[in-house]
Amino acid sequence: GAPTISIFLKPPGVIPPGGSTTICCICQHDNGNFVLYRNGQRFRTLELRGSRAEFSISNATKEDTGAYSCHYLDGGIVLARSETLEVMVQEFRLPKPVLSVLPGHEVAAGAYVIFRCTIAHSSAGCFLYLEGQIKALDLLSKEQDYFNLSHVHKGNRGRYSCQCFTKGTSFEWSAVSKTLDLVVR
Repeated sequence: GAPTISIFLKPPGVIPPGGSTTICCICQHDNGNFVLYRNGQRFRTLELRGSRAEFSISNATKEDTGAYSCHYLDGGIVLARSETLEVMVQEFRLPKPVLSVLPGHEVAAGAYVIFRCTIAHSSAGCFLYLEGQIKALDLLSKEQDYFNLSHVHKGNRGRYSCQCFTKGTSFEWSAVSKTLDLVVR
């Protein structure tokens, strides 16, 4: 079958002007090239190092905002395309949220875990991110500022963070919280 590509931001979330992030593309093959597209235009090419390619964005500007995707080429032939990753560059105007996890950072498989993202703002919603995922895991609202994971398994382990926003005439964003590593035994 055709190879599959995953694409994600490291660290995840909206980037501030002048900030930096890395677009990671992973494929099960370890030769060939990755071509990164932005808004449908060929943007950069990278040789595979092992099964991944990393495209860095540093000193981000509004021009870095866009829809990115990775194409995997071998011998000039496109063998696979990733999903589309939306990258946003926005000023941070809200206070930085705090991410907490109950019962704690280390849990046994099958446990019940609650992530809570707390921000000093009356009407902000927050996204919960797991590094390596293309999209936010969940949207947390003021009415429900927590995310439940029941029966956690090894696939839930990883680096979590959250980022909050308000919807007014335009979106206003917070910085990304400090990360929390969830260990599943």
